[in-house]
Amino acid sequence: MRVGPLRLAVAAILLAAAGPAGWTWPDGRNAPRVPADNAMSTAKVELGRRLFYDADLSIDGSMSCATCHVQRRAFADGNATHPGVHGDPGRRNVPGLSNIAWAKSLTWGDPRVRTLEAQVLIPVTGLSPVEMGMNGKEGEIAARLGRDGCYVRMFRDAFPEASGRIDMPAVAKALAAFQRTMISNRSPYDRWRAGEGAALNEGERRGEAAFRKTCASCHAGRDLSDGRFHAIGPGSGDRGLGEITGRARDDGRFRTPGLRNVALTAPYLHDGSAPTVAAAIDRHIGIAPRLGDREKAEIAAFLGSLTDRAFTGDRRLSLPQSACGVTL
Repeated sequence: MRVGPLRLAVAAILLAAAGPAGWTWPDGRNAPRVPADNAMSTAKVELGRRLFYDADLSIDGSMSCATCHVQRRAFADGNATHPGVHGDPGRRNVPGLSNIAWAKSLTWGDPRVRTLEAQVLIPVTGLSPVEMGMNGKEGEIAARLGRDGCYVRMFRDAFPEASGRIDMPAVAKALAAFQRTMISNRSPYDRWRAGEGAALNEGERRGEAAFRKTCASCHAGRDLSDGRFHAIGPGSGDRGLGEITGRARDDGRFRTPGLRNVALTAPYLHDGSAPTVAAAIDRHIGIAPRLGDREKAEIAAFLGSLTDRAFTGDRRLSLPQSACGVTL
């Protein structure tokens, strides 16, 4: 029996491949890197989900992870940068979190931050800039959470090997586990790749061809990022990678962002200075002069086909409405 392209697309979405510790990941992708001491589990993911939306992780109870990572924006922000709890100006644009489990590194300018567990500490306890303001107050996080009987139970279920100990390392592990479930693979582009030819219209297909020809050397792979650091135009005063390496030749180099759900994550670039996809394309001085207006428009249309409404509407990633059988 002949299998049609739509059925192939559905199969590609639904099938999963076994990953570390029996966890399942989308078919056709290698399992992401998961630290040996933080195996995936349903209990850990559910704890991380609740923590992601809990403003008690900030010093004054005004900011959660979700304050800056908004689901309807593919877990980006919508602002050029976001100020911290004390009003400190944000330094760089808030990135989206689509398929963050597969990212090679996790900040705009520092290739050393390679695990979600390490990245969690930057907004929660970082000082440059201060975001959530909990540096030196990690014990306060444990005390706040420990006063909630449901949290006590959830930590016990998530970390039985540690007898449910509540501390900053456990918080980071749970948040990392939840973020690894932020998987976007049901966009029109994904269906087209799986054989559903009508998933992209003619202009989007032309845009995909132009994108592949002019952009894919950096925006490569399943999530359209090579994970490397590049300079795309004149410097902005932010040294980027050069701040870490100390090498002048690395000044102005920033990590190539993945482009899944890019139509939802404006503004763009490391400083949020490009308000539209078209403006971001124009900032790429190496390729923009070679593109006509029609090609730019078609590339922008193709990038729109990366929008995954199933992802932005997935209730498993949304603010939890209950925990431990009780409405929150």
